[in-house]
Amino acid sequence: MGENVEPGVYPLGKAQALAKELELDLVVISDKQEPFIARILEYKKFLYEQKKKQKELKSKQVKVTVKEVRFGPQTDEHDYDFKKKHAEKFLEEGSKLKTYVFFKGRSIIHKDQGEILLLRLAQDLEHVGKVDQMPKLEGKRMIMMMSPKKAAK
Repeated sequence: MGENVEPGVYPLGKAQALAKELELDLVVISDKQEPFIARILEYKKFLYEQKKKQKELKSKQVKVTVKEVRFGPQTDEHDYDFKKKHAEKFLEEGSKLKTYVFFKGRSIIHKDQGEILLLRLAQDLEHVGKVDQMPKLEGKRMIMMMSPKKAAK
């Protein structure tokens, strides 16, 4: 990989000649400076290593998933408890939680019931999560966002 070439500043013509002589490629690394920074190396190998670095960086990223729980304005106690358990499980897994109350037809007149329901849920889940966005009406939905207090293990 260019072991015979002394590192240094070469004019473009000489760098191209050296690359041709070694049967390698002249790859421009940075064209933001004058003179350009280039290397003599195998281009395929260079691409492979770049892809490998990208894949490694991608695997180290934390993937945030958002789970949704939907309520109605007059959700009864059993349904509320059932959905609360699911919401708690999602937060314990480390997922963000989007809870919303969906108002159908004229049920929009019960906005206060929807807000009370979401605030009650936030209070019930405060041991596993914290509220990112307080209940806010967007169209026919009242949305509240929560995130886990500690990352999932």
